[in-house]
Amino acid sequence: MPNSLAATYLFLVAAIVAEVIATSALAKTENFTRLLPSIITVAGYAISFWLLSYPIRVLPTGIVYAIWSGAGIVLITMVAWLVFDQKLDLPALIGLGLILSGVVIINVFSKSVGH
Repeated sequence: MPNSLAATYLFLVAAIVAEVIATSALAKTENFTRLLPSIITVAGYAISFWLLSYPIRVLPTGIVYAIWSGAGIVLITMVAWLVFDQKLDLPALIGLGLILSGVVIINVFSKSVGH
């Protein structure tokens, strides 16, 4: 188990990265009929949840999930835009900005997160 707040956040960041990799591969599984993307998807989610189990021991579950899911949404949308050439309209960009703002507000201003 991480023994410092920095290590806790490192596990959280790694969980987010693993989730983004898994979700990116999920788009290529073709309903889990393609072996390699399917393996990457399942392994990525398993690794992500394993890594996520560490920060949940230290930080409130709701805060960890908000950061993990919010950052994951923003990052996977960036991957979809840059790698898969998926277009974003203004409402989508505003919504992503609000999600990102929420993650920043939680981390910077919330007393629920140990600083």
